[in-house]
Amino acid sequence: MQVHISLKQVVDNSYNITIDTLHEVYYDTKVAIITNPKVAGLHLSYLLSKVSAKELYIITVPDGEEYKNQDSINTILESLFNHKFNRKSLLIALGGGVIGDMTGYAASIYQRGIDFVQVPTTLLSQVDASVGGKTGMNNSYGKNLIGAFHQPVAVKIDPRFLTTLPSREFGAGVAEIVKMAVTFNKEFFDFLLTADLKDTQVLHEVIKKAVRTKADVVAQDEKENGIRAALNYGHTFGHVVENETKYKKYLHGEAVAIGMVMANETSVKMGLMSEAEANSIKELLQKYNLPTAYQIQNSESFYETFFLDKKSSDSTVTFIIPVGIGGVKITNECKKSLVMSVLDSFGEC
Repeated sequence: MQVHISLKQVVDNSYNITIDTLHEVYYDTKVAIITNPKVAGLHLSYLLSKVSAKELYIITVPDGEEYKNQDSINTILESLFNHKFNRKSLLIALGGGVIGDMTGYAASIYQRGIDFVQVPTTLLSQVDASVGGKTGMNNSYGKNLIGAFHQPVAVKIDPRFLTTLPSREFGAGVAEIVKMAVTFNKEFFDFLLTADLKDTQVLHEVIKKAVRTKADVVAQDEKENGIRAALNYGHTFGHVVENETKYKKYLHGEAVAIGMVMANETSVKMGLMSEAEANSIKELLQKYNLPTAYQIQNSESFYETFFLDKKSSDSTVTFIIPVGIGGVKITNECKKSLVMSVLDSFGEC
């Protein structure tokens, strides 16, 4: 006997991304702001001057990628249960990508899903991590291997937050901007070559261009069944770098920068990118003091870690390979011998 359940209904997950000074808002429900001590010291008072609610709570978790784990998720969930949050309650993520990912994941699993708002405070989270609904946490096997697609109800990008951003964090955000330009928009990449991101007006325009690019891709492929996977350019290699260094040596964007250089070398060997194009990308990354070299100790071990990537299957690794600048190829047909030759060359750094 078979029983058919028809689930062909359309769920509207649309939301607005606002790039502007925060406006005052009142929420007629219980609200929890999730943040860490560092961000709270810099920006919590400003957010509290803009946000009020029926009941408002602050939940802090430790700062750093190494704390993007089950213990931190449990801290958030326990506080929500203690304060008797319900399905109409709301979470607000105040912080970078780590805070946004964990807040979104906690929202996705608390009572099977509640709403959350992204208030990203780093360049990386403003242009990339806060947009698209990817949520999750890390474990001993790798980065973001546990998580869910859970879209925010709003993303509020206030460039004011970037005034306190350390130069390394700023560079990490630039890496994600370069990633989107290389894979989808050569004109944008050419603009970045001469753009002065210290100019506030130029920076705001770059943020808008990057957010539009990410939003357009997500609109086409919300659950990453196709073209959205191209936004992982640099990540397949970069996640292994983060894993090998226990998430302590590199910021996420820095690891992605290294990963992009590795992906570019793979593309050059495949005849899909010229040496000049690869060098142009590397020079742009270096302009913002991003790392472009990495000493691989064991190429075979590095390669095997690829199989923990969410896009890979039991026997094949999916790579995101740039095609020149402005094009991209998602493929599981890169020969191991070719990839190993790239990894071996980084072992010689």
